[in-house]
Amino acid sequence: MKPSPRHEQGMVTRRSVLGEAHVARAEDAKTEFDAPFQDLITESAWGHVWSRDAWDYRQRSIVTLALLCAQGHWEEVAMHIRATANTGASREDIQELILHVAIYAGVPTANHAIKVAKQTFAEMDDAK
Repeated sequence: MKPSPRHEQGMVTRRSVLGEAHVARAEDAKTEFDAPFQDLITESAWGHVWSRDAWDYRQRSIVTLALLCAQGHWEEVAMHIRATANTGASREDIQELILHVAIYAGVPTANHAIKVAKQTFAEMDDAK
């Protein structure tokens, strides 16, 4: 079955935000079991929400990171921090969003977000 135009746009956006290498690894790891889920997120999250014109990638990145921190999805937080290299969200943006997380989602959550951010930044710096 041919991918829908929304799915095709989702792959373009996903590659722009997460990077070609990340998406290639995810596609290579895709199995018959998780293929429907991968198609769902590519079409809905990336093809519909992230591809809208109302906000740029930087704004979406900041909101996404705040929501992921608030929910404690730490692997996704690290992945989206790495994606800031492509979205234009700065370390200062991440610092500010974590301050918001502290107030609206709790200090322990923000404390862990800082730990994840520092570790991810160090990994990004080492890879340069």
